[in-house]
Amino acid sequence: MKLILFGTPGVGKGTQAKILAEKNQAAHISTGDMLRAEIKNESELGRLAKDFLDRGELVPDDVIIGMIEKVLDSENARGGFVFDGFPRTVPQAEALQQMLERRKSTTIRVVNLVVSEEEVVKRLSGRISCANCGAIYNRFTSPPKSEGKCDKCGSTDIRQRDDDKEETVRNRLSVYHKQTEPVLKFYRALNLVDDIGADRPVQEVTSMIEKTYTS
Repeated sequence: MKLILFGTPGVGKGTQAKILAEKNQAAHISTGDMLRAEIKNESELGRLAKDFLDRGELVPDDVIIGMIEKVLDSENARGGFVFDGFPRTVPQAEALQQMLERRKSTTIRVVNLVVSEEEVVKRLSGRISCANCGAIYNRFTSPPKSEGKCDKCGSTDIRQRDDDKEETVRNRLSVYHKQTEPVLKFYRALNLVDDIGADRPVQEVTSMIEKTYTS
């Protein structure tokens, strides 16, 4: 499986990527997760990335492309991959095509997950997580059973990421429309895009993606 999951922040790319990668023994490549790991480790890259992410802006192309090149060369990606959050700009998409061509591996599909913008704002601005075990909740749709307490580990350290605050979410969407939507045009010109409504149950969306990929 060689797949790009596309769509605005909050459409469920991460959830679907994890499911599909596990089912197909492929690498789940999330630039967001990679950058957050760097931030947690307080690396030089992490400090640089945090400044951009806290403002809801994209990390520069050269930084992201260098990270992806290393991942594609790793043993983990030899069985295929599912990209989650990459590419986000046309230069990133062009760089990925060049990487694949160098590896004689150009067969790739792009699934564009579609959800209304207001639903995205509700999903993201309501998202909170346990700082201890990483469990994710939503204040509006799936809060912890006991307010302020994690269902899984019992921790009371429940937080909201800075980039999930409503003002930042709306800025992330604005950045998406300006800088990332053109990537869809790039892939549509190559006839690689399938659009799927992602306002359905998770398992149903997964099934639709699999049918699209194998058709």
